[in-house]
Amino acid sequence: MPAELTAWERVEIARGISRPTSLDFISGIFNKFTELHGDRQGKDDGAVIGGIAVIDGEYVTVIGLQKGRNLKENTRRNYGMANPSGYRKALRLMKQAEKFNRPVICFVDTPGAYPGIEAEERGQGEAIARNLFEMSGLKVPVLSIIIGEGGSGGALALAVANEVWMMENAIYSILSPEGFASILWKDSRKASDAAEVMKITAKDLLELRIIERIIPEEEPLNLENLCCVAEALRTEILSFIHSYKKKDTDEITQQRYERFRKM
Repeated sequence: MPAELTAWERVEIARGISRPTSLDFISGIFNKFTELHGDRQGKDDGAVIGGIAVIDGEYVTVIGLQKGRNLKENTRRNYGMANPSGYRKALRLMKQAEKFNRPVICFVDTPGAYPGIEAEERGQGEAIARNLFEMSGLKVPVLSIIIGEGGSGGALALAVANEVWMMENAIYSILSPEGFASILWKDSRKASDAAEVMKITAKDLLELRIIERIIPEEEPLNLENLCCVAEALRTEILSFIHSYKKKDTDEITQQRYERFRKM
């Protein structure tokens, strides 16, 4: 029987360059996806992708934090670290989904929000806080799936959901293990020790009731075997959509409120 992976090993897997991105999951799960662009304030952040998708006849709004696989792609996607315009784009699409009564499906894969001074100058903190506030009151069901890294407020800005699921080798944390080690021990080289202390794996977070479900994955998960995982996720997402059709808007928002009150 293979040995259980350490938390740090799962961190390395979650960050792997060959790991499927949000767009890979979207193309594997949904029958059709039409991408929409822009925050309606003059910017279109490549780190956030979103639009309208169809899954077995059901229309949903899909939003994802998107990394690249090479230098050119990561330059365009800013390594999956969104600027304020990205979070505002995401919020615009969520409010559109609410208007047309479409469930929202989010795919989260980011080391965190972009920490550059220009992002702060354009209101990074306010943009994330606005998403948290608005998502808490959305009148449509929201499902967030952590597919790789789920780092800090940059991830939480797409994870104020009715349910949060995690891929088996994904991570979800308040900051990176390197950052945690730098604060606690003044030594980022102790990141592997920090990963064990932080309780950032899917198994840890399910036990803590921070997430609702772990999605098993092939090891190593890549584009060649993604189809099996995508098919299982398709079934689970459809089940999520159908279960929330039975709830009215007040029940949906109340369930989301109670979920976070329990933490």
